[in-house]
Amino acid sequence: MNNILVPTDYSEVAKKAALYALKFAGQLHASKIVLYNAYQQPIATDASMTPVELIDFDDMKMIAETGMETFKAAIQPAAGNIAIETVIEYTTLTDGIQDICAANHIDVIVMGVTGGGAVTEALIGSSAVNVARHSTLPVIVVPPNTEFSEIKNVLLACDFRKVVETTPVKPIKTILDETKAKLFVLNIDHENRNFSPDTPFESLMLDTLFYGYNPEYHFIDSTSFVDAINDFAVDKNIDLIITIPKKHGFFDGLFKRSHTKELAFHSHVPLMVIHD
Repeated sequence: MNNILVPTDYSEVAKKAALYALKFAGQLHASKIVLYNAYQQPIATDASMTPVELIDFDDMKMIAETGMETFKAAIQPAAGNIAIETVIEYTTLTDGIQDICAANHIDVIVMGVTGGGAVTEALIGSSAVNVARHSTLPVIVVPPNTEFSEIKNVLLACDFRKVVETTPVKPIKTILDETKAKLFVLNIDHENRNFSPDTPFESLMLDTLFYGYNPEYHFIDSTSFVDAINDFAVDKNIDLIITIPKKHGFFDGLFKRSHTKELAFHSHVPLMVIHD
């Protein structure tokens, strides 16, 4: 993972995510991070008014460029030998991010997430959650107030369903190879409701996929997926949680009230989202 994209709105949350990305890049010996700002002109939303552009386009561009200069200067002291590049575009984040990743040969995206209570989570969500929903690249969601901890222990949340077809083995192995981290595999169920005759075989297949990595398996009976994950993460000193938001099944519906989205808002440990 040589190139890391860090979308930013110049907020404190984004700054903490960028600082996390720099230290993450240092551990992985990455070449550069790319700071990316996608901006749009604000539009009046008063229903009694015709939508009116509030800021001149050139002024908006200048504000975005000035913000990027200030943001880059603020994190530059933490960069060391890691190059910091910047890109500013007049577009929406979800529309622009795919092209910017392709143009810069991005390997992973790092973003901060801001919790805002039940209403924000259910109706608005987060830019990080939306990017994780649409991106084909791994996305690391960094919770607020999280300081970088060298990645030594990685947790993979697994439901043991269609393991061969749905496990993105390559990016997971890349993280393990580059960090030399220990892999924990955690299955959370309650009263064996998701246990099936195929479960033992599927767990064997996962062990085969990660042959040589010696994963440590754990099974927890819990009614709360998020609480079980967080408690396990504290108990085992987990530095990174990997979740696979499947189209059907255990992680059904990333943007709905799903385990992945709940973790993005409530986990105390950075969350890497990798699609199957």
